[in-house]
Amino acid sequence: MQATITVAGAALIPLLMWLSAAAGSLVLLRRGLNDALGVLTWAVLPGLLWWYLGDPSVLLVLLGTLTLAQVLRASVSWRRVLLASVAVGVVFALVLGSVFADAIQALVDEFQKLLPQVLGPAYSQLSADEQAQLQQLLRPVLTGLMAAFFQTVCLLCLVLGRYWQAQLYNPGGFGREFRALHLSPALGLGLFLAMLLAPNLGLQLGMLTPICSVPLALAGVALLHGLVAIKGAARFWLVGFYVVLLVFGQLVYPLLVLFAVVDSLFDFRGRLVRRQGSTNGEG
Repeated sequence: MQATITVAGAALIPLLMWLSAAAGSLVLLRRGLNDALGVLTWAVLPGLLWWYLGDPSVLLVLLGTLTLAQVLRASVSWRRVLLASVAVGVVFALVLGSVFADAIQALVDEFQKLLPQVLGPAYSQLSADEQAQLQQLLRPVLTGLMAAFFQTVCLLCLVLGRYWQAQLYNPGGFGREFRALHLSPALGLGLFLAMLLAPNLGLQLGMLTPICSVPLALAGVALLHGLVAIKGAARFWLVGFYVVLLVFGQLVYPLLVLFAVVDSLFDFRGRLVRRQGSTNGEG
């Protein structure tokens, strides 16, 4: 009853949709889909109501988070969760591109007017075809950015739900699990190449650039947490990192993506642990 009231009540307030999604993921992770279905159904109903009123975000975040929670429960693998989040992001992009078609087009029109000012002389050096291609790329990229935002919210809600689960039943377990998150070379390079090459394969695939960056960025955050824990550094460094991320997100976010790609190839945490384990205690 408490879980039902929490997930359904929070879903009634769009600003609290994260609480509904996180609580729903906790129930799903702990009880499984069959046992949790009775609780989660009551959270879906307010989401359907908001979609009917023109706002699909509540239902998208709820269903996206629950989908990722089911993947995590079935596989116990954050790698698979991150890969599944790309599929969730693509679905979000298709839905948002349809529901908010007029709003996205209005943003595209405004950005098209600002492109000459933003790019400066570089824009005038482009040919007419290149300028037209760049303008056509705006719509899928903006749609992908919106989808990537909701994709990120779903992952953060799942992280919160998993943290609650660990605090209740396995204290400290989530920290170890998150710090151990490491992408395989195939997954890291695959996501990075999809970011770079997707727009060249088709303008509509430009939405994959922001969507594929989200798993890499989260893996980059896990890398930093892991390095701080291995080195035994103070948590002050993590607090400072999140402050810098909030203030200078446009600069820090690409660095997280690059760190995750490089770490998928060289496994910095594994190398550091092996190096520390090989010392003889004399320095």
